Amino acid sequence: MNRWAYQFAASVLRAGGVIAYPTEAVWGLGCDPLNEVAVLRLLALKRRPMHKGVILIASDIGQVEPFFGNITRTQRRQLEQTWPGFQTWIIPAGKLVPDWITGRHSGFAVRVSNHPQVRNLCDHFGGPIVSTSANYAGRPAAKTRVRLATYFNRQLDYVVPGNPGGQANPSPIIDLCTGVQLR
Repeated sequence: MNRWAYQFAASVLRAGGVIAYPTEAVWGLGCDPLNEVAVLRLLALKRRPMHKGVILIASDIGQVEPFFGNITRTQRRQLEQTWPGFQTWIIPAGKLVPDWITGRHSGFAVRVSNHPQVRNLCDHFGGPIVSTSANYAGRPAAKTRVRLATYFNRQLDYVVPGNPGGQANPSPIIDLCTGVQLR
């Protein structure tokens, strides 16, 4: 994909827009995680309650490290061993993480992706973005552009060109502190 598409997507995110973009398994919806209006709009589009929280996605650990609460060196090494990759972790939330990201939880979900389009998007934006599946709450996630359009025709500010990667299911989610797999 050309550089212009990433630059344009990043400008839409900075302006408070909501975009769709391909992830490892499905189409994702994204926005600036620190823009409350954008996140609330995204949640309204999905019909997802805020108390559930959302995932952040990044291109490298440095983009999300400022959001971390207290983690041990061992936990940090565990993150580094699985990232970039297809692993989402629940990490204790630091002071920078707003409640529209965490929902009712004390931690937040985050993944440092190895998907090239996700990485380019986050790099052009300059940080992590919200990553939630492109679907209405309780409905199957969009794996194709046709399904994406069926759900959100003309409601999104931009659709990043491309296709989801080859993963059959969304990434596993594991709580970093307890080791419990939530998905």
